[in-house]
Amino acid sequence: MKVLVTGAGGFIGSHVIDELLSRSYNVTALCRYNSAGTYGWLEDERYFQNRSLSLALGDITDSGYIEELVQDTDVVINMAALIGIPYSYIAPRSYLNVNTIGTLNLLEGIRKSGSKLVQISTSEVYGTPQSVPITLDHPINPQSPYAASKSSADFLCKSYSNSFDTKTLIIRPFNTYGPRQSMRAVIPTILSQVANGDRIIKLGSIDVKRDFTFVTDTARAIANGCEANFYDGRVIQLGTGISYSILEIIEFCQEEFGVELEIKTDKSRIRPVNSEVKILESDPSAAAKLLGWSHAIDIKPGLRKTYQWIGEQNQSPTKSLKYHV
Repeated sequence: MKVLVTGAGGFIGSHVIDELLSRSYNVTALCRYNSAGTYGWLEDERYFQNRSLSLALGDITDSGYIEELVQDTDVVINMAALIGIPYSYIAPRSYLNVNTIGTLNLLEGIRKSGSKLVQISTSEVYGTPQSVPITLDHPINPQSPYAASKSSADFLCKSYSNSFDTKTLIIRPFNTYGPRQSMRAVIPTILSQVANGDRIIKLGSIDVKRDFTFVTDTARAIANGCEANFYDGRVIQLGTGISYSILEIIEFCQEEFGVELEIKTDKSRIRPVNSEVKILESDPSAAAKLLGWSHAIDIKPGLRKTYQWIGEQNQSPTKSLKYHV
């Protein structure tokens, strides 16, 4: 199978590349072009030497380039996205350009090539839910420009499936965490401060709850999506079905690492009131039924693995000015 992965050099994307290569797929990894000519988390000799992997630099907002790239590809996994929620309040147009128009470019390309598209969504499209767990028939209610751009991309995928019989599958991860994640994200924000000896932890809202999934579990489910026999615009959620508050994550860290932590509120980390999503908790039953998937790594082992990785990277809390959850 020939698989194209956009956003391949990022946090989840690089783990998806690892998973696909472990299954002996022929993979093209598209990373966003930059002046240094680097490939993000794929900037490692083992990737350059792997004969099953081709590395490419480009931009999904370039429609002509994308149309050419998707030719002779069986499946496209679209991981390319701007994801930082705080920055989406500042530069919403850039989120629409990448997350929405970029997806449109892929859809136009695969409409012509006959490839299949696995679109990677986000649980943020639901906003604060009316009830939990969030089921697949829950209304879409984006509360940030980021969430709006991803909602639009999902609806485009569904519309192309309905209008042109374009083969699309929407996989909607809840909060993924683990090694290689940006220090903006809440779990690396906490763990990097602990690893650096801080005992006063700067955080925003600590009562919000999230369904945290370890990144290798997420990558495994996305790879399973490549092997699915249904591409009709349907949505599959990825999550554990269990939500934890940020305060509970702090308590787990105290237990796991034997530290006493004090929380200090940092107002710069708090979303606008009407944009805050209070809880996200998935219903993983469709993933179990349709992808044969369930999470393998629970929250405490996942925290330990992430903490170990941060220690090995010598990550600094100065990189953690803002985060999204």
